[in-house]
Amino acid sequence: MNTRLPLLYSLLLVAPVAAAQAAPQMDHSRMDHSRMAPADVSPSPVPAPVPVPTAADLAAAFPALHGGHVHGNAPVHYLLVDRLEGWNRDAGSGQAWEVNGWYGGDIHRLRLRSEGERGGGRTHEADLELLYGRAISPWWELVGGLRQDFKPGAARSRAAIGIQGLAPYKFEVSATAYFGGDSQAALRVEGEYTLLLTQRWILQPRLEANLSADEDRGRGEGGGLDIVSAGLRLRYEVSRRFAPYIGWEHERRLGDAADFARQDGEAARESRFVAGVRFWF
Repeated sequence: MNTRLPLLYSLLLVAPVAAAQAAPQMDHSRMDHSRMAPADVSPSPVPAPVPVPTAADLAAAFPALHGGHVHGNAPVHYLLVDRLEGWNRDAGSGQAWEVNGWYGGDIHRLRLRSEGERGGGRTHEADLELLYGRAISPWWELVGGLRQDFKPGAARSRAAIGIQGLAPYKFEVSATAYFGGDSQAALRVEGEYTLLLTQRWILQPRLEANLSADEDRGRGEGGGLDIVSAGLRLRYEVSRRFAPYIGWEHERRLGDAADFARQDGEAARESRFVAGVRFWF
């Protein structure tokens, strides 16, 4: 074996290291860096300042909105059958309805409302309201007009005035006062909330209270808070216009109204399961 090759490889590896150590070190502290030509670096352009918006700019960006111009001048109509339901229990079967409709624009509307209940083959309660509605804000409306009561008792007509709209947290609220001859004053307050469980399953709690100023034995009104009802309905929207539902309703009569119901052989309070359909067009 040739012994010169390992010796040659060792010299080749050691020679560069020895040359680097023998080279004189450069002292950078004694160098005059001021004479060195600076690099040709172009400065970044300074952006122009954003001008302060003027009153004219703000007016153009946020024009005043007029509620009457949302849908134009053409009147539209809407009719909602909010409740069309029935039930069957030991005391017998029954049916109930609630209808709301309007015709007009965003500011002025002609409104129609009706509620009623049947049982045992006869009508126990039925009323019809024809109202004029005037929007006072994007979410609230004043209403006034006439109410016709068909049942219970003899038919009677009364004036109606109230307010309805969307309260904070999206509670739909309606409060209407009724005035007629012989001090036939009354107040009806309703509230409901729409809870979307999914895009099609919707849960809707509902509360209604009726108050009367005077006692009327024939109509079951005792003066004060007469009837309070609470309900919970779960509907499935086959389409936005049509939705069957099931639910539960509890009704309670208070004060003299409860005494009148017992004297007539009726319960002062009752609960029932209902099934019905909700639709609009």
